[in-house]
Amino acid sequence: MFKKGANSPFEQHVVRVSPRSYSSPVTKQCKKCGAIKPLIDYYEARGTRDGHRGACKACESAARAEWYQRNREHVIEKVRSWQTDNRDRYLAWQREYKRGRPREEREGHLRRTFGLSLDDYDAILAAQGGGCAICGERPISGQSLHIDHLGDVVRGILCVRCNNALGLLKEDPELIGVACDYVDSGGFASAGVYTERGLAIGRARGLVKGSG
Repeated sequence: MFKKGANSPFEQHVVRVSPRSYSSPVTKQCKKCGAIKPLIDYYEARGTRDGHRGACKACESAARAEWYQRNREHVIEKVRSWQTDNRDRYLAWQREYKRGRPREEREGHLRRTFGLSLDDYDAILAAQGGGCAICGERPISGQSLHIDHLGDVVRGILCVRCNNALGLLKEDPELIGVACDYVDSGGFASAGVYTERGLAIGRARGLVKGSG
């Protein structure tokens, strides 16, 4: 057994380290822009002394954007070539991607096509009472109604039936008015057209028999 003392091997080989030697820096200086930023503003990287990359996220993002602009045509051509050569895999990936992001996909479609956000869509639908602007029919769960627009102007939200009806009637107010009058009057039959036609046919048959 070793005794505690100046000649003890335990006393001779003890290395005293300050706890501060193990602490990681809270901030670091970006090697690109020179700004001192918190470590959260740097991407993590294994094998580095502080566990983070040398350039901050903002500088790396700017560098990627600059590289893309210089190589944009080449990148697009490469992506399109892969999509063509791997069409089944690409379509399967698209379906899976959209299935997991229904709200984001709907938002993207509304913004690209109509310049609306989902909040805009919900606000318009609420202002219409939650249903079609014409017939009031509410959308089935999981489905959306049709955005009715005239050029770049969104007029309202319609069900498929009412939207198709406007198209078939050429969105002509006069023609739509005639259709309304037709429905209100009960049709031409109520005006006696079919009755008069029947009487005319009867008289014609009587004349034929009399001449025989």
